[in-house]
Amino acid sequence: MITNIPFGEKYAGLSIFEPSEGTLVVVPSLSLPQDELRRIKAARSYEERLLFLLLTLRAPGVKVIYLSSAPIDPDIIDYYFAFLPDPDDAAKRLTLITLDDPWSQPLTRTLLGRPDVLERLRGEIDGDACLVPFVLSELEEELAASLHVPIYGPATSFAYYGSKSGAREIGHEAGVPMARGFGDVRTALEIEEAIESLPGERVIVKLNDAYSGLGNAIVTKADRSLISFSAGDETWEAFSAKIRERGAVVEEYIEHRPLYYPSALAQVTPDGTARVLATHDQVLGGDSGQVYQGCTFPAAPEYRAEVGASAGRIARVLAERGVVGLFGMDFFALKADAGYAALLCEINLRIGGTTHPYGAATLTTGAVYDPARGLLMAGDRPKHYTATDNHASACLRGRTPGEVLRAADRLGIGFDHERRTGNVFHLLGAVPEHGKLGFTSIGDSKEEAEELHALTRRLLSGL
Repeated sequence: MITNIPFGEKYAGLSIFEPSEGTLVVVPSLSLPQDELRRIKAARSYEERLLFLLLTLRAPGVKVIYLSSAPIDPDIIDYYFAFLPDPDDAAKRLTLITLDDPWSQPLTRTLLGRPDVLERLRGEIDGDACLVPFVLSELEEELAASLHVPIYGPATSFAYYGSKSGAREIGHEAGVPMARGFGDVRTALEIEEAIESLPGERVIVKLNDAYSGLGNAIVTKADRSLISFSAGDETWEAFSAKIRERGAVVEEYIEHRPLYYPSALAQVTPDGTARVLATHDQVLGGDSGQVYQGCTFPAAPEYRAEVGASAGRIARVLAERGVVGLFGMDFFALKADAGYAALLCEINLRIGGTTHPYGAATLTTGAVYDPARGLLMAGDRPKHYTATDNHASACLRGRTPGEVLRAADRLGIGFDHERRTGNVFHLLGAVPEHGKLGFTSIGDSKEEAEELHALTRRLLSGL
């Protein structure tokens, strides 16, 4: 049994967004169900989602070791360094370690089988350090134990709370409203009984450990052959096998329209302090309209406060149970007789899609979250942003990251360091092969951020 290394008192209040010293060992391994991961275009490039942590090198006492399964284009590293006051000094405190094996996934599993790389990694850790995983699995715990460093993330012993069934348990304890439903169903009989017990014409079945909405199925009660899967190539036979293996929840399908999809990002520091960092409105798409595509900050004012309050209660419950690190919570929001209601949908006990936009926005603008208003404030000026992980254009395929970044500057859609507005690009490694990238458009108002985002999409699609 692997025992997690505890944080020392010195780092009891550590936030990975604002470390003052020490080494961040960043392991962006996609230690997730590989069958669903293969459905995501340019999935391996999602290892670059944590590159925003290079911006923490602004603090002269911070060192970053960043691992990847394939080399990261030097132009991408230089791009992040350009946000820092002393790029040359930052470069001395960054160590990039690649396995040069892009097709062997997940990264951590391959790393554990490479004693030469592990030995180099141990040699690079100097003084206090912590491991920052994209996803925390037993693989990352084994790696941290091998390096003898603590992990900034929820231990695998808490993994159940990040499942769809576990989220319902935490939501009940926190007193947060949820759709009616049943957790921990596995057999055909349990699924059938749950479907018949719920109101409405349709129900939604969600795999316990799926992500990005890819493990969802909408079932029509009157005709069980009418099933809409988030993953277009899914079948009920294969889906049922996953239910038996992983478990699932069956919930009433919220037919109310309009329906909104806010989320919250929270953090528990090693001393047990729980904080809500941001609320967002998610942008969803895909075959069933349930797959994460991007987000806007902040969530709409009609339900922002309720989402933030519910997220705070959930974060405190998780902190009391011993969870440490970053995690997200997804909600449904709808108009009710007494205003807007926010219902907990799921807890993602890991770094998620809104983490990079939040990190990019705060680390480039210096903005600080004001929980009373639910806004990011840079001095007396609020910052808003609109972000995507999924801008793809055929005209980008074959281009290099450097070419795209230079074109963005030429077109005036880069970042204005004086105004602290503009675009922060990511997932640039997916450009050459897939013509895909992500970007966070930051403005001083919702309208400015949205206009810049729309303009950027048009211009990038016309390169």
